Amino acid sequence: MATALAERLRGQDRWVALALLLALLALVYALLVHPLWTRPMLEAGERIDGLRERELRLRMREQQAPQLRERMAELARRQGDRPGFLLAATPELATAGLVQRLEAVVSEASPGNRSCAISNRSPLQPDTRGEYVRVAVQVRLSCGTPELAAVLHALEGGSPRLFVDNLGILAQRMYGAGGAANDSGGLDVAFDLSGYLLASGEGGDAP
Repeated sequence: MATALAERLRGQDRWVALALLLALLALVYALLVHPLWTRPMLEAGERIDGLRERELRLRMREQQAPQLRERMAELARRQGDRPGFLLAATPELATAGLVQRLEAVVSEASPGNRSCAISNRSPLQPDTRGEYVRVAVQVRLSCGTPELAAVLHALEGGSPRLFVDNLGILAQRMYGAGGAANDSGGLDVAFDLSGYLLASGEGGDAP
């Protein structure tokens, strides 16, 4: 019986020793192998995967480039045939073009915005209910009378065809000595600036 007990104790000692060895190996791995070898390898693998994904995206863009160029050329041809339409691929880009056109016209009418300045420009939701997509921007200006006339003429008389709707003009009163009011403070102007986007596959005449 003493011999069997001794054998059992020696077996338990071997299991304890094996457990201690495994714990020591795990500690060595956590302190030395993982920080010095495994982690850098994992990070390198992640960087490689990221570079591969980036390369794939670049290849896809490169493959799509001819289609995009063909699409832009088609839009340019349609714009040449129908100069009244906005030349843009999406309503969002068309709205951005409206804002750029407005800024250019105001800057031309009043260099440095000395006599005419944009105080607000808020894009409106595109209207897709009709045959063509209508894009619009709510505009508010502080302008002198000659500058306002130049801005409105340039917007409605240029190409692409733009429309000024819901025009409201208020005189900005200024008060001089003695509290006397005068209308020499310029004009507070609000209107909707809109244009039409030629939808893909649509025909017909420009508005």
